[in-house]
Amino acid sequence: MPSTTGHGDTDPQDYPFAGADALEPPAQWAELREKCPVTWVRTPGGDETALLTRYEDVRKLFADRRFRRNLAAEDTTRLDDSEDGGLFHQPDPDEEGMAEADFDRADHTRWRSVLTRALTGRRLDELRPRIAAKADELIDAMTARPGPADLVGALARPLPLWVICEALAVPHQDQERILRWSTVLLSLTRHTRSEMDQAAGDFYAYMIAHIENRRAAPGDDVISELTAIVDAGDGRFDEAELASAGIGLLVAGHETTSQMIGKMTAMLLADRDRWRELLADPGLVPNAVEEALRFDANHGFALPRYLSADMDFGGTTLTRGCTVMAEIAAANRDGTVFPHPDRMDLRRTPNPHLTFGYGPQICVGREFARNELRTVLATLLKRLPTLELAVPAHQLKRRSGILVGGLEELPVRW
Repeated sequence: MPSTTGHGDTDPQDYPFAGADALEPPAQWAELREKCPVTWVRTPGGDETALLTRYEDVRKLFADRRFRRNLAAEDTTRLDDSEDGGLFHQPDPDEEGMAEADFDRADHTRWRSVLTRALTGRRLDELRPRIAAKADELIDAMTARPGPADLVGALARPLPLWVICEALAVPHQDQERILRWSTVLLSLTRHTRSEMDQAAGDFYAYMIAHIENRRAAPGDDVISELTAIVDAGDGRFDEAELASAGIGLLVAGHETTSQMIGKMTAMLLADRDRWRELLADPGLVPNAVEEALRFDANHGFALPRYLSADMDFGGTTLTRGCTVMAEIAAANRDGTVFPHPDRMDLRRTPNPHLTFGYGPQICVGREFARNELRTVLATLLKRLPTLELAVPAHQLKRRSGILVGGLEELPVRW
C-alpha cells in the first residue's frame, strides 16, 4: 500500500461511485468538493488511493511534472482486480529498458509536439468536409429505417472510428478489429487479463505491420508522417514508440469522442429548451460543445497519476509513492470556477473546463475531437430538427466495467 499522510481514520468509499442516472453526477461529488480536498477511496483492486475533486487541485495535478502517467512502480495502487494490477500497471521504459511510448521520457515535449502537428492544420482542414459527408451518410442510413433508432450504434460509434482510421490510413475492413481491441484494452471488469493481453499483443503486431505497409507505400496520413520522422534516424524516436503511439491514437482518437457524441446529444435532448435554443441560434454550436464537455457527469474512471515527490493539497500531504486520481468531471462542476455549475448554460463563456487536461498533459487530439463534435451537432440540428429521446432521460443506461464513461445506447426518434 502506498504511503500517504492525511488519511486519518476515515473509512474509504468504494470507487467508482454509482451515479443515480446516466446523465447525473454521483451525489458524493458536491460534498467532497466542499469538505474534502483529498478523499480516500477503495479501487476495484482492493487498494486505497487519494481522489481529488476540486478544480485547482486537479489542474495542479496536470501541471506538475512530478505526477507521472506511468503507474508501474512497486508501490502503485492496483486499480482493478487483475493479477498484474490492470491496464495502467505496465513497466516503466526508463527503469526497465523497454522501448514503449511513455510521455514521462526526456523527449516528452518533442514527441507530443510532433503528434499535435500531425493531427491539426492542413490535415484537419482537409478532413472537415469529409467528416460532414460521412455524418450525412450515417444519418441517411439511420433514417432510411423506421424509428426509433440507437444513435450510439448508428452514428456516435462509427463516425469517430472512421475519422481516426482515415487519418492513420487504416483500411476500412480493419475497423471492426480496431474497435474490438480498443474495447478490450479499456476494460475494467468486462474482460479477463488474458483477453486484454491477447488484444494488446494482436493490436501491437497489427500496428507494426501497418507501419511497414506505410513505409513501403507512404501516403498523406499520420502514420506515414510519423514513420518518416522515425526513419530520419536522429535516435529520439523508435519503431516501438511509433507503434505504441499509433495504438494510442486509434484508441483515444475514437473511443472518447464516440462516447461524447452520445452523451452530448442526450444532454441536449434531455431538456428540450436546450435543443430549441440551438435550433434558434446554430451559431451557439461551438459553445454548446464546450459546455457539454464541461457538464458531462459520466467521464468514467478518474485519471490516475503516480506521485514521485511529496505534495500538499489543501493542507493534506500526499507522500511519494501515492497514486492520486483526478475526478475531472467533478472538478468541472466546481462552483468557485463555474457560476451555477449544475446548470447547462449553452452561452457560458469563458469555459476553462479540464476535460482535455491542462498544461503539458493536454490532449493532443483535442482539436480533432472538437471538430467532430461540432460537425455532428450541426448536422443533427440541420437534418433532424425534430430529434428527441425515445425513452425518458432517467432510463438511459451508463456503460459499466470500462474506463471511458458513456451510454449503452441512445434511443431516439424524429
